[in-house]
Amino acid sequence: MIDSHSHIYCDAFDEDRDLVVQRAREAGVRHIILPNENLESVPRLAALHEQYPDYISMALGLHPEDVHDDYLEVLDKMYPMLDLYPIVAIGEIGIDLYWDETWREQQKRALDIQLHWCHERNLPFIIHCRESLDDILDVIDHLDCPVPRGVFHCFTGTPDDVERIRRRGDFYFGVNGVVTFKKSTVPQLLPVIGLDRLLLETDAPYLTPMPNRGKRNESANIPHINNYIANVLNLTPEAVSAATDHNATTLFHLPM
Repeated sequence: MIDSHSHIYCDAFDEDRDLVVQRAREAGVRHIILPNENLESVPRLAALHEQYPDYISMALGLHPEDVHDDYLEVLDKMYPMLDLYPIVAIGEIGIDLYWDETWREQQKRALDIQLHWCHERNLPFIIHCRESLDDILDVIDHLDCPVPRGVFHCFTGTPDDVERIRRRGDFYFGVNGVVTFKKSTVPQLLPVIGLDRLLLETDAPYLTPMPNRGKRNESANIPHINNYIANVLNLTPEAVSAATDHNATTLFHLPM
């Protein structure tokens, strides 16, 4: 199993990060992809990749919640870093209007710039989309370059949203612990998305799946997500892990 979206480089894991990686290995997680958040998180992310170069992959991007009035300066500093590290994706990028719409236009512009990075570098994107699908699709519709490939991380939309996204490109959809929540509508989306476009993810330390909800999330919880998806789709856990592994290695060009 591959955890396609985790933040185990953040300070929530400072006391036991090596044990977190060890538990992930023991749980059957064979690779972890770490999306970046801002300039400050790059050194922490890079240090963890350097410690586990064959087990952890890096993505680089500016998280929408970190887009403020200095975002162009931040992006100018971040762009040369694409040549410094072995990046497998541009992310985590996108638009988040859940708490605040103040930086809406700046987030749209930052997304446009970073989608161009994807095109220039032939890299996929990792999209963060929260109360913002219309805006993200608007940015994609107005790109003046081919639409890159990528994944809509932590997808919790509707079947209609899946179809709207697919009209723009052949994208993947990340499913995490939310699928296991009691009132979640994500299980209904799984047949619509299809196993061939699903990615497993934790978004650790957030969105811990049942039965561990309420605790800090970590990559070792991926089997709970994998098994829940298998149950919903009436498949074996092995079938789900094999398919989602294939999807992740294909999208991010990981070693098989």
